[in-house]
Amino acid sequence: MLDVFAAPPRDRYQVIHQHDPGEILAEDTGLGLTRTDGVTVIQVTQQGRSREQKEALYAALTQRLGDAGLVDPDDLIVSITENTKDDWSFGRGRAQFLTGEL
Repeated sequence: MLDVFAAPPRDRYQVIHQHDPGEILAEDTGLGLTRTDGVTVIQVTQQGRSREQKEALYAALTQRLGDAGLVDPDDLIVSITENTKDDWSFGRGRAQFLTGEL
């Protein structure tokens, strides 16, 4: 996120949830992918990233997780969702992007 998406150093919110084998159904969608019980889904919510940044993120995640022996490239699914500044409240019931706090 820092390298490819140029996120500020302290602007990270991560939720990690591990599923038991068989709790994620992820077929290959006709792409010839070989899925295993190690399938990993990464969902990113962001604002204003370009197509090039998104494609760079897909490639970087695949490379880094593969090189570390953590996720096989056929088992990695990445989904990016876009939203706007008014879609966020970081606490205290305020929309900090809109109030100017952020």
